[in-house]
Amino acid sequence: MIHEIRDLTIIGGGPTGLFALFYAGMRGATAQIVDALAEPGGQLTALYPEKDIFDVAGFPRIPAKELVRQLRVQAAQFDQPMHFAQRVTGLEQADGHFVLVTETDRFPTRAIVVAAGIGAFAPRRLPQVCAEPWYGRGIHDVVTDPERFRGQRVVIIGGGDSAFDWGVQLLGRAAHVAVVHRSDRFRAHDATVAQFRAAVDAEKASLYTFHELQDLVVPEGGDRFTHLVLKDIKARTTRQLEVDVVLPMLGFVSDMGAIKDWELNIEKDEILVTSQMETGRPGIYAAGDVVTYPGKLKLIATGFGDAATAVNQAVHWIYPDKKVNPGHSSNMAIFGQKDD
Repeated sequence: MIHEIRDLTIIGGGPTGLFALFYAGMRGATAQIVDALAEPGGQLTALYPEKDIFDVAGFPRIPAKELVRQLRVQAAQFDQPMHFAQRVTGLEQADGHFVLVTETDRFPTRAIVVAAGIGAFAPRRLPQVCAEPWYGRGIHDVVTDPERFRGQRVVIIGGGDSAFDWGVQLLGRAAHVAVVHRSDRFRAHDATVAQFRAAVDAEKASLYTFHELQDLVVPEGGDRFTHLVLKDIKARTTRQLEVDVVLPMLGFVSDMGAIKDWELNIEKDEILVTSQMETGRPGIYAAGDVVTYPGKLKLIATGFGDAATAVNQAVHWIYPDKKVNPGHSSNMAIFGQKDD
């Protein structure tokens, strides 16, 4: 499918990309988001939708999924399209503009803002062959709605932040939560591990260290597994656990993909930008966690600032008669206010 040409195409639908989409509309530019994930929010949606965020200006405390919802509402004021499950595979130039190419579509655009975060990323899958047929049928590597697991027996496989974060989040919802890990060393915050251990001590949860998945048990004629077979890698024994849901939390594989080949200034999988968010190729700007510059902080708060700078510079590059400085939003006619 070939889409209509837009002034700006924003690669990435995380918080930086969503704010850039709003900001483009505020500047009177046509824009769109293209993202490899299936829904907006980037890492906030894929990794920690239930966690609270405390360092976003104006929100003393806000759950990650609520921040994504608010950003979507803000961007929706200008009715700009968002295209998901679109992995970027190439970039072309034709008739004085770019054409962003994905696996299925083509997106003509006058300028680009790369807000790709850590790049296109996908969950690491369980290495056991027995698990593969059950993805989406009892095995879920992304959790967007923990209420789906209320009253169920949940086994989480992994030892990082995601594993223990979801272990704690599901304690009040699931009938039982067990965490399984290959060692007794965890890559999670000590406070979260301690909180989960306290639930184990209170017999509200289980923790199996030095264990790994060996098999899934499906009753004869059944269409769902009912038990996991765990192997104790030290004792070389096995045990069975009753289970309804398995959540592999093994981290993510990220990749900048085709963006690496666009003649941008890239250092260690980050785009080196100027103070104007220029990438080294005219018409392509970048913002958020994907960029680096002296003093760069990888925070949502600074990503918003990067997005505003990138969009303002891109709009001026496309339309030189439009000023870089947009003025104060409280005086903009686009919001029904007195236009300065």
